[in-house]
Amino acid sequence: MTVLEQPGAYRPTPPPGWQPRVDAAPLLPDTEPYRVLGTAAAADVSPDLLTRLHRELVRGRRYNAQATALTRQGRLAVYPSSTGQEACQAAAGLVLEERDWLFPSYRDTLAAVVRGLDPVEVLTLLRGDWHSGYDPHAHRVAPLCTPLATQLPHAVGLAHAARLKGDDVVALALVGDGGTSEGDFHEALNFAAVWHAPVVFLVQNNGFAISVPLAKQTAAPSLAHKAVGYGMPGRLVDGNDAAAVHQVLAEAVRRARGGGGPTLVEAVTYRIDAHTNADDATRYRADSEVDAWRAHDPIALLEAALRERGLLDEEGARAVRESAERLAADLRTRMHQDPVLDSAELFDHVYADRTSQLREQAAQLRAELDAEAGEGQR
Repeated sequence: MTVLEQPGAYRPTPPPGWQPRVDAAPLLPDTEPYRVLGTAAAADVSPDLLTRLHRELVRGRRYNAQATALTRQGRLAVYPSSTGQEACQAAAGLVLEERDWLFPSYRDTLAAVVRGLDPVEVLTLLRGDWHSGYDPHAHRVAPLCTPLATQLPHAVGLAHAARLKGDDVVALALVGDGGTSEGDFHEALNFAAVWHAPVVFLVQNNGFAISVPLAKQTAAPSLAHKAVGYGMPGRLVDGNDAAAVHQVLAEAVRRARGGGGPTLVEAVTYRIDAHTNADDATRYRADSEVDAWRAHDPIALLEAALRERGLLDEEGARAVRESAERLAADLRTRMHQDPVLDSAELFDHVYADRTSQLREQAAQLRAELDAEAGEGQR
């Protein structure tokens, strides 16, 4: 008798009565990224939303340029620019209600600014100063997450806890295409679907995980298709179409808030700048590829739609640019001011109550600082 002939043995095919737990068809994404701008659907978008998105895109482009310049001046240790991805950032920052939570990655500083955070506080972590730089609970924005995808399980946990408590809260978690290759991505989506958690995952597929192109990360038809394996809907959207990204995210947020569970959204976009200021992107991609994506610039797409509907003229465009320049000037001025830091704050916000080891370390640091101060007075 072979192993497969034994009673109860594993067999390579399921019994005839097997049926899928969920019908996969409604979960499948479209074959092409969803678009609004340049289509008949654009006429149905609120003028106020279009003009607000445009303002945030223009200000975001200038914010990215200014933050990148600050790295060259030594005022930031590193800056991962989101130039070219501003449509995703603006939509993510605007789509949530005040009570909801945003879980950003390190490249999502602009989304946090659009959400309402002080730009200087958002950049504090990348400056190397003081914890996350802002109070996450006060703003409902989790700390910028540098390790890939570790913010995703946190978003699921918060959303699940809110559901258990009966709170009307949705979590929006942002991640790059490289983050989908991490185990945290799998764990977060699996838990979110099993728990029916009110969370939305936005994957900004900008083509590269640093220097690794998407084709070397996955053989899936799209990243949105990965949703089906977890039992949630996958949506594919043009990530440079700000109106489309906002509409898809808004639908996913409403679905989550209404008890429909999680959604995975893949926004197809492109990282125009290098991975960070420390990266040389010319080593792994051609200028012609970048130029092709510049022709699909999110600001140009939205401005064309606004002008076609008579919602933007030269005076209005100039006013938006001037607002962006004021943001950049304020950021530049304040970032050139040296912060006053207290080394003892290293031990704050690690635990609600300091452990004995932290108390010992804090006392040792204080003794060393006092000794140095005494030496300097001699």
